[in-house]
Amino acid sequence: MFLTKFNAALCRAAMVAAVLGLFGIVFVVMWQVFGRYVMNDTPTWAEGAALVLVIYVTMLGAAAGVRDAGHIGMESILVLLPEKLRQKFEIVIHVVVGCFGAMMVWYGSLLGKSVMNYNIPSLGVSEGINYVAVVIAGVLIILFCIEHIIAIVTGKEVIPSWH
Repeated sequence: MFLTKFNAALCRAAMVAAVLGLFGIVFVVMWQVFGRYVMNDTPTWAEGAALVLVIYVTMLGAAAGVRDAGHIGMESILVLLPEKLRQKFEIVIHVVVGCFGAMMVWYGSLLGKSVMNYNIPSLGVSEGINYVAVVIAGVLIILFCIEHIIAIVTGKEVIPSWH
């Protein structure tokens, strides 16, 4: 199915970007510590850059977790239900998570627009850059939830993208 291949590629890309972001956070914080304690000159951009990277890593990681079933999905309750009810509840869970993704897109874009004219002082970029991550993660979550719902209805399983 096209959506499965497309979503798997998107999820892998999100995971790679999140891992690169983690490396970026480590590098930026190490540079900040080096600058502060060795050079006695703290880089002013380091804290702002680390915070932006944390937001992107968190959002992309959360979206990848939705596709690869790493999120909390009330598994303990689902195990107790009969198969037909379990499938219906799984669909409800994915619809609710998808609605949350839609709210991330909507409100993330509203918040991003509201702060677009303000800059992160130490980086010189718009505060709106933080909310781009929220919107991207919301779109990914919606796509991944649609894939899960289709898989449940057709009796297939979503294979994690890291396989």
